[in-house]
Amino acid sequence: RRHGGRVVTIDGEVLEKPTDADHAKTMLKRLAGRCHEVFTAVIVAKRENGEASLRTQVARTEVQFAPLSDEDIDAYIATGEPFDKAGGYGIQSKGSLLVTGIVGDYFNVVGLPVTSTADLLLTLLQD
Repeated sequence: RRHGGRVVTIDGEVLEKPTDADHAKTMLKRLAGRCHEVFTAVIVAKRENGEASLRTQVARTEVQFAPLSDEDIDAYIATGEPFDKAGGYGIQSKGSLLVTGIVGDYFNVVGLPVTSTADLLLTLLQD
């Protein structure tokens, strides 16, 4: 299965993009008041003298959700924001109101772990 940019997991299960409002509500209820993980794989490549070099890294960020009422969840779903986001939320927009804290790279949760990407690029350039 292809998950796109980021993978959101809770209790070892991958939460993909919700298929409809009921699916989004189920996901957000599951995340409410709990901590989950966001993973993004980064791959950088360099071709030099006919040889390819690859470097990979997986960034992991823990995200803590606020406790959410059914009304909170319904109001967020009504924005339309959950439907194109893995895990059913976007931390960079209205979904930021659902989050009480993170441990790790904020940009990983958005979709591109900037620190991991920069580290890989520097490593590759130094090789």
